[in-house]
Amino acid sequence: MNAKLTAEKNEPVKKIMNGADMLIQALREENVELIFGYPGGAVLPIYDKLYDSGMRHILTRHEQGSIHAAEGYARVSGKPGVVIATSGPGATNIVTGLTDAMMDSLPLIVITGQVASGVIGSDAFQEADVMGITMPITKHSYQVQDVRELPQMMKEAFHIATTGRPGPVLIDIPKDIAGAEGMFDYSQELQLPGYQPTVKPNHMQIRKVLDAIAEAKKPVILAGAGVLHAHGHEELRTFAATQNLPLAHTLLGLGAFPADHELFLGMCGMHGTYAANMAIYEADLLINIGARFDDRVTGNLKHFAPNAKVAHIDIDPAEIGKNVPTQIPVVGDAKEALQILNQTTNAVGDFTEWHERLNGWKTEYPLAYLEDGDELKPQKLIELIHQTTNGEAIVTTDVGQHQMWAAQYYKLNSPNRWVTSGGLGTMGFGFPAAIGAQLAEPQSTVVAVTGDGGFQMTLQELSVLQELNLPVKVVILNNKSLGMVRQWQQLFYEERYSHSKIPVQPDFVKLAEAYSIRGWKTETEEETRKALEEALAHPGPALIDVRVAQEENVYPMVATGKGIHEMVGIKP
Repeated sequence: MNAKLTAEKNEPVKKIMNGADMLIQALREENVELIFGYPGGAVLPIYDKLYDSGMRHILTRHEQGSIHAAEGYARVSGKPGVVIATSGPGATNIVTGLTDAMMDSLPLIVITGQVASGVIGSDAFQEADVMGITMPITKHSYQVQDVRELPQMMKEAFHIATTGRPGPVLIDIPKDIAGAEGMFDYSQELQLPGYQPTVKPNHMQIRKVLDAIAEAKKPVILAGAGVLHAHGHEELRTFAATQNLPLAHTLLGLGAFPADHELFLGMCGMHGTYAANMAIYEADLLINIGARFDDRVTGNLKHFAPNAKVAHIDIDPAEIGKNVPTQIPVVGDAKEALQILNQTTNAVGDFTEWHERLNGWKTEYPLAYLEDGDELKPQKLIELIHQTTNGEAIVTTDVGQHQMWAAQYYKLNSPNRWVTSGGLGTMGFGFPAAIGAQLAEPQSTVVAVTGDGGFQMTLQELSVLQELNLPVKVVILNNKSLGMVRQWQQLFYEERYSHSKIPVQPDFVKLAEAYSIRGWKTETEEETRKALEEALAHPGPALIDVRVAQEENVYPMVATGKGIHEMVGIKP
C-alpha cells in the first residue's frame, strides 16, 4: 500500500506527489468509494496507482456503460458518480452520457486521459479535442496544464458538480501531467467568486407565493426532479397537504410525492394523465417546484396554463422565465423554499369545487387499456412487475414506449426509486444505470425495464452482472420493434414503418445463459408472473424476455404542436 495514500482521514496531506497519486488522494479526500471506468494508454499512470489504492473500480465493457452506471449510482445514492476514460475514443464514448447527465442534472466527476502536453494539437495517436467537444455538455470542464493545479481543480470539480443545480464536471489530464511531480495540498479554501449558487430563497418572494395561493381558485403544483435533488420530498408532502393543493409530476419528478395520495393527479405532459394535464390547462395558479418546463411537459406553449399566474421555484435562475413567463420567480433550493413555505402562516383557501372537478376527471378518465386477445399487453407487464415487487423496487428504463408505460403503471410512493433518461432520451441507458443503482443500494430490488432495441445497445454489460453477481433483474419488453418510432410512423407517417421493426432477434435467454445468468422467455400473463416470482426469488442476476403485443400504443398522447388539453386516446 502506498504510504502517501494511507494517512488518517482528518490529517491534512501535504506532500510531493506525482499527478496520478494526487488524483487518487483527491478522490480519497472527497470520500469516493466507487469508480466506473475503462483503462487505456493515456490513463495507464492513473490505473497503475489505482491498482493498489484499495478503491473499488467497476470495469464495464464499454465507456458508455461506465457513465450510465455512474448516472444510476448518482441518481440513487445522491453522491457524485466518478468515471475514468482514456483519451480519444474512450473520451468520445462518454459524450452521450455527459449530455444525458447535464440535461437531467446528475452530479458526475469524469476524468479523461489526454495525450502528452507537448503533442496536443498534432493529431497524435488517440487524440481528441475533449475540451472542445464537452464544453457545451458539462457544467464545467478543466484541462490540467500544470500538475500543481490538479488538487485545486479536483476540489473545485466536486464542489461545482454537487452544489447549485447538479451536473457533470470533466477533468482532462495529459499523460505527462499524471507523471509530473508537485506539492499536493487539499486544505486550501475554495475561491470561486464567479460561482455562487443562490440556495436561500428570498422571503418576500415566498410570501408572494402564499398570497397567490390565498387568492387562487384553481391552484396546482407541478413538481420536478429539483425536489428530489434537494431531498425535499417530505417538505413537499407537508406543503401540498397543509395548503390542500393538487399536484402533478414531471417524468423525472416521479416518486417525489406518493402516487397513492389523494392530492396526486399523475404525470403531466405528452403521455400524462387527463387530470394532470387538464388541471394545468385550467389552473389560475401554477406553482412549479424544481421543473424546467421542457417541451414534453408543456406541449404547445401558446396553450400551456393560459389562465394561470406562474410561480417558479428553481435553484437555476436561467430556467425561470426561459420557456414560460413567470410572475413570481423564486431562486433557491427546493427544500429550503418548501421549509420556509411550511413555516410561514397564511389563510388556506377553499378549493372544494376545484377538487371535485379534478376528482371527477380522475374517476372518468383514469389510465386504462383494453385486454383483448391472447397477447400480453405491455401495460399489464408493468402492473405485474409492480405487484411482484410490492411497488418497492428501484426501476430503471431507457427511452420510448416501455419508459412511458413504466412511468404510468409502476406507481411510485417513495423518492429515488425511479432512474430514467428524461431530457436526452437515451436508448441503452436503463441497463447499465441499473448496475449503478444496485451498487448504490445493494439491499434493494433493482429492475431494469428495457425495450428489445435499447437493450441491444449496451447488453455487453451482462458481463459485469456475471462478474459481480449483482441481483439486477432485467425485464425486456420485447415487441420486436422500436416501439415509439413505430407508433409515430403509424400515427403521423401513414403506417409507413421505415426500419422500425426488428424481425430478427437474438435469443436473449441463451444470451443470458452464455453469461451464466438465468433467463426466462414468456408470452402469457401467467408465464410472466411465474417468471417474475422466480427471478425475484433468485439471489443473483436474472433476465426475462417478455413477448408483448407489437401494435400497442402509448396513450393518452399529445401530438407535436398541440396543447396539453388536446390529448387523444384518453379512453381505450
